[in-house]
Amino acid sequence: MLHTPLTELLGIQHPIVQGGMAWVATWELALAVSEAGALGIYGAGNAPPDLVRGQVRQIAQRTQRPYGLNIPLFSPYVDEVLAICVEEGVPVVTTGAGNPAPYLERLKSAGIKVIPVVASAALAKRLERAGADAVIAEGAESGGHSVPVIAAGGIADGRGLAAALALGAAGVQMGTRFICTEECIAHANYKQAILRASERSTMVTGVTVGHPVRCIRNQMARAFDELEKRGASEEEILSFGTGRLRQAAMEGDVTSGSLMAGQAAGLVHDIVPARELVERTIREAEEAMDRLASCCRGEGS
Repeated sequence: MLHTPLTELLGIQHPIVQGGMAWVATWELALAVSEAGALGIYGAGNAPPDLVRGQVRQIAQRTQRPYGLNIPLFSPYVDEVLAICVEEGVPVVTTGAGNPAPYLERLKSAGIKVIPVVASAALAKRLERAGADAVIAEGAESGGHSVPVIAAGGIADGRGLAAALALGAAGVQMGTRFICTEECIAHANYKQAILRASERSTMVTGVTVGHPVRCIRNQMARAFDELEKRGASEEEILSFGTGRLRQAAMEGDVTSGSLMAGQAAGLVHDIVPARELVERTIREAEEAMDRLASCCRGEGS
């Protein structure tokens, strides 16, 4: 087993965090990941408070292990959802799409571990000073902190975990890889699109409106890109993109829906139970680290 500051902080067996993806990271997936010894996270997205509370209770009623909830700070229900986290005793909250500093004291006073997603070292340092328990570094280097750093982006197997640990991270977050598990409720067409993808199959849209999204290239993504290139208004772009993730993830429309996925899609080749994925990832990481240790001892490759 791999023991790191992250496993000690969260009381989990394995230094793996499942990404809190809207629509697809429901209680079923979060529960399965937590039961496998990693940290399962329910992705609240823009879900209304009643739905969020029901999802949280589904997890809490079925496990004694730590679990978490992810809330993007642009959610219109952010205050209500964070109140639910306090009321229901959610052990861990991860945040994205904004600065969670105004909410830290409220959450931490309730005994909740708070782990924001950060895209810069400067933000990570500010949040560390504000009391964040750890940070998820996604999209930029965020080393040099006394709180555990969780690496994210492009990680889908044990080699990625081993590399992250070698670079000083305390664990990893995987999102796209967990979509292709049996417990994830994403539509089969969505999962198959990920399985067919290579590392060159994705593109980034939404940059011009300040909401960049990486997704698998399809008819919808190309049309979105054309809107941006011709200088369409923010209102037109956002109107075009609204509801597209649900269209793909829940309805299986892989032509007109948004197939959100990272470049790690090129490393995903099967659909397996969450427990098997967690255990395989740990086994691969241990094997990779053993090979590195052998090289350092001059015992060959």
